[in-house]
Amino acid sequence: MKNLYQLTATELRDAFAKGEVTASAIANHYLERIRRYDKELGAFLEVLEPRMLLKAEALDKKRAAGKPLGKLAAVPIAIKDNMHIAGEMTTCASRFLKNYRAPFDATAVRLLEEQDALLIGKTNLDEFAMGSSTENSAYFPTKNPWNLHCTPGGSSGGSAAAVAARLAPISTGSDTGGSIRQPASFCGIVGFKPTYGRVSRYGLVAFGSSLDQIGPMAYSVKDIALSMEAMGHPCPHDATCLDFPPESYLLSRDLKDVKLGIPTRFLEKLQPEIQKNFLKSIDLFRSLGAKTVEVNLDLLQHAVAVYYILSSAEASTNLARFDGIRYGIRAQKAKTLEEIYEASRREGFGREVKKRIMLGTYVLSAGFQDAYYKKAQKVRARMIEAFEIAYESCDAIILPSTPTGAFALSSIQDPIAMYLQDIYTIPANLAGLPAISVPSGFDLRNLPLGIQIIGPQMCDAAVVRYAYAFEQASQCIRMPPLFTESGSAP
Repeated sequence: MKNLYQLTATELRDAFAKGEVTASAIANHYLERIRRYDKELGAFLEVLEPRMLLKAEALDKKRAAGKPLGKLAAVPIAIKDNMHIAGEMTTCASRFLKNYRAPFDATAVRLLEEQDALLIGKTNLDEFAMGSSTENSAYFPTKNPWNLHCTPGGSSGGSAAAVAARLAPISTGSDTGGSIRQPASFCGIVGFKPTYGRVSRYGLVAFGSSLDQIGPMAYSVKDIALSMEAMGHPCPHDATCLDFPPESYLLSRDLKDVKLGIPTRFLEKLQPEIQKNFLKSIDLFRSLGAKTVEVNLDLLQHAVAVYYILSSAEASTNLARFDGIRYGIRAQKAKTLEEIYEASRREGFGREVKKRIMLGTYVLSAGFQDAYYKKAQKVRARMIEAFEIAYESCDAIILPSTPTGAFALSSIQDPIAMYLQDIYTIPANLAGLPAISVPSGFDLRNLPLGIQIIGPQMCDAAVVRYAYAFEQASQCIRMPPLFTESGSAP
C-alpha cells in the first residue's frame, strides 16, 4: 500500500473499512505531517489533536464491533475557520473573534462528523473571508506548497494549502466570489462551489449572504463527490438551503453528446500561457466526445464591479453585529456605548475588512443607493438571464479558473489588480451556479493552473461528472515536491 498521505480520501476510507489500517494510525500520521510541515506552511490556525484522537479511538472500536461505518469513516477533514465546531474557537482569522468559542456545530460540519469524518483542525483564511491571497489573515499568511514565496490564493488559502501538502485529504472552504476555486487552482487541487443553497450555510460566519456557499476541496474529483454526498442535505435552520434530497454523484469518463459553451469574447485578454493551457484543455474535452459551441457572455465584463458593490453592501450589514457587546473583543478604555462600538471595531478589524465595510455603507447610503446598489442588482439580474440563454445551447460553460498562476506574496498592492484575480470565478456566485476548478497543467514557473466548469443551477452532479472525465484524461494532479518523503514529485 502507498504511504497514507498519498491515498485519496476514498482510498483511506476503504483501507480503514477493510481493516488494513486503524483510524488511530491515520490520525497520528496526519498529525505528524502537520507538526513536520505546517510551521513553515501556515495552513492551520488550530489543530484539534485531542478531539481527533478520541474520535479515531471510538471509530476503531466501532469497526471492531462490526457496526456500520459512515461514508467518510476515518477520513481527516480540515475546516475553514469561519465555520463553527461546537466548543472550539471560530476566529475568522480576525483579532475581533480571537476569544470566541462556537456554541454549536455548523450543519456542514455536523453532517461530516455524522459520516465518521475526523476533524483535524481549523484552517487559515483572509480575515472574514475578504481577500484573494490569505495575506489578510490577522495572524500570519499561508504559503503555497508549490512555492513558499507565492500565495496559495484566498480566501480559503489555508484549506487549499492543507490539501495540496497532504496535511488533510479533504478540507472545507467558503466561496463568495471564487474563494474555493481560485486557491484550488493555485495549489493544484480540486475545488467545488455547489449551487447556491445546495449546502447549508447555517454555522458559517456570513460575508455576503446572497453569495456565500460552503464547498469541498480535495485531492481528487471522486473525493469531491464523496464530500458532497455527505454535506448536500436540506437544513431547517437555513431558509436559503434547498429542500431537495441529496444527489448521487455517479462518475463517468464519457462526455459523448455533452455540449460545452465557450464565451470567446469574454476571454480575449487572456495571457498567452493561460490561453495556451485553456485551448489545450478544450482539445482534451473534445477528445472525450464533448462538442463545443460559442456563447455570448459579454456582460460578464462587469461582474467584478457588480460583485464588489453587492458583496461589500452585504458585508457592511452582516458585520454590524460585531460591536464589542455580545461577543468578540471589547475595547477596555472606552467609556460610552458609542466609544465601545468605535474602539472595538478599530482594534478588532483589519484594514481590508474596514475598507469593505466603508464601501458597503457608502453604496447603501441614501444618496448613492440608486446609483450603485440598485443598479448593480439590475445588472446581476441581466447576468443571470445571460447564463440562462447560454444554457439553451450548451450543458456547461468552461473558463480558466484564474487569469494567472499563483503570484508572489506581497506582489500585488493595487486593490483593483487584486480584485481582478476573481474575474472568472465571480460570475458563478452572482448567478448561484455550481462550478468546479480542476488542475489543467502548469505555467512556465511549474506552478499549477486550473480549468473551470460552470453548470446550470441544480446540475451539481453533472458538473462533477464532467470534471471527473477531464481529470482522468489529463492526469495533471501531482503533489508538491517539498512535501513528499523523497523530496521529488511521485
